[in-house]
Amino acid sequence: MEFTKQNIINVLKSVIHPETGQDIISSGVLESLEIEDNSVNITLIFDKITDPFINSIKRAIKSEVEKQFGLDAIINITTKAKPKQKLTPKNANGIEGIKNIIAIASGKGGVGKSTVTVNLAVSLAQKGYRVGVIDADIFGPSIPKMFGVEDVKPTGITEDGKEFMVPIEKYGIKMLSVGFFVNAADATIWRGPMAGGVLKQLIDQAKWGELDFLLFDMPPGTSDIHLTLVQSVPVTGAIIVSTPQEVAIADARKGVAMFKSKNIDVPLLGLVENMAWFTPAELPENKYYIFGQGGTEKLAKEVNTKVLAQIPIVQSVCESGDSGKPIAIDASSVIGKAFSDFADEFLDAVEKRNNELAPTKQVIIK
Repeated sequence: MEFTKQNIINVLKSVIHPETGQDIISSGVLESLEIEDNSVNITLIFDKITDPFINSIKRAIKSEVEKQFGLDAIINITTKAKPKQKLTPKNANGIEGIKNIIAIASGKGGVGKSTVTVNLAVSLAQKGYRVGVIDADIFGPSIPKMFGVEDVKPTGITEDGKEFMVPIEKYGIKMLSVGFFVNAADATIWRGPMAGGVLKQLIDQAKWGELDFLLFDMPPGTSDIHLTLVQSVPVTGAIIVSTPQEVAIADARKGVAMFKSKNIDVPLLGLVENMAWFTPAELPENKYYIFGQGGTEKLAKEVNTKVLAQIPIVQSVCESGDSGKPIAIDASSVIGKAFSDFADEFLDAVEKRNNELAPTKQVIIK
C-alpha cells in the first residue's frame, strides 16, 4: 500500500476508542495528520488529557501503521485535550484577539519562574487552550533555550504599511523573546526606558492571532518592566512564584504588594511554591523539605489567596529545560501531572476572577 495521507487515514479507521466504541476518525479524536517522506505526524485530541485509553490508542495506531506500511515508517503522535470551558475575556482595550493576559512574577531570582511559565504554557496547550508566551525578562531571557529554539529567528510581515513580527511556535505555543534578537553570549546593557521600549515592541508589533492566554515571564523583583507591562495592557491577573525559604517568601511578599497596590491593582490569582521538596528518583515516596516547609501557605493566608501548586525538585526538570523539552510534555510523569494539576487550578482561578471581578484596565500612573 502506498504511503499516502488518505491511505493512512483509511488504516486508522480501524482504531477504536475502547470506551466510546467509535473509531478515531469519525469520532474526531484524530485532529490532524501530516506526512513527510516516511514520517507521519499525528495529533490526537481527547475530552481530557488524563483519558485512560490514550496510551492504548497510541499503541494501536503504531501497530496498524507499521503492519500496513512496514517497520520503517516513523510515527510521531502528539496528544492534547479539548478546552473544558470558555474563559470570558475580562480585558478593557487589551491586545486584539487575546482573552487573558497573565503576569508570572517572582520577588527574587532563581526560584524557577521561567520553568513554571514554560510548563504551565505546555500544560494549557495540552488541554486545548491557545497559548502565547512573552519573555519579559529583558536582561536575562531564557524562554528560547527552554523551548529549544535558540537558533530560530522570527519572521516579519507587513500589513497596511506597518511591520509586524510573527511569533515562533513550538509545542503549540507562540512565543517572542528579546533572546531571539541578541547574541546569547553578550550582556544586555540597557537603561530602564530602553528595556521598556523593547517590551512594548514585543507586545504591540506582533501578530498573535487568537489566544486564550498570553503569559508574561516577568523579570525578578519589581522594576520598570513591571510598570511598563501594566501601563501597556490590562493584565487579567498575576501569579507569584516562590521557594519555601524565608528569604524568598519575604521577597515574594513584596511582589504581591506591588500587584495589589492601589495604583496598580492587578488581581492576584495565587502563589506557586517551586522546589517545595526534594524526592530522589530511587525513593519516589520520600519527601525532603530542604528549603523549609509551610512558608508559601502562610503567605497565602496572609494575603488572602491560594497556593495553586507545589512543584517538587526533580533532576529531570532542570535537564528538560536545558534540552529544550519542557517536562510537562509528558503529562503522565510525576512532574507532568503536577503541572497539569497546576493548570487546572490556574483555570479555575482565572474563571473565578473573571466571574467575580470587573474587567482590568490599563494602569495610569501620574
